[in-house]
Amino acid sequence: MRFARNVHFQIKNGREKDFKMLFESEVMPALRRQKGFKEELTLMSGTDSIGISVWEDRNSAESYQESTFPKLLEKLKPVIEGAPRVETYDVAIWTLRS
Repeated sequence: MRFARNVHFQIKNGREKDFKMLFESEVMPALRRQKGFKEELTLMSGTDSIGISVWEDRNSAESYQESTFPKLLEKLKPVIEGAPRVETYDVAIWTLRS
């Protein structure tokens, strides 16, 4: 069963472009290298951001959470406020349209 992680970030005021650049240059390549990673959708509204990643299974997402995510957070510290909130979900319905 597919699994999803929602990560809620508060971006520092005026650092939205820096956040986007760091996310594209650091986070996305790391996600693509992770076993079980399927896709990412990152939403931004001003200084609020939500990253939704879809994984093949819970174990893959948990492995990323434990090993890679803390390292990426260190790189994002200059552009985010506080600690992000992470929520996890089993994917009930998944539809892709090509």
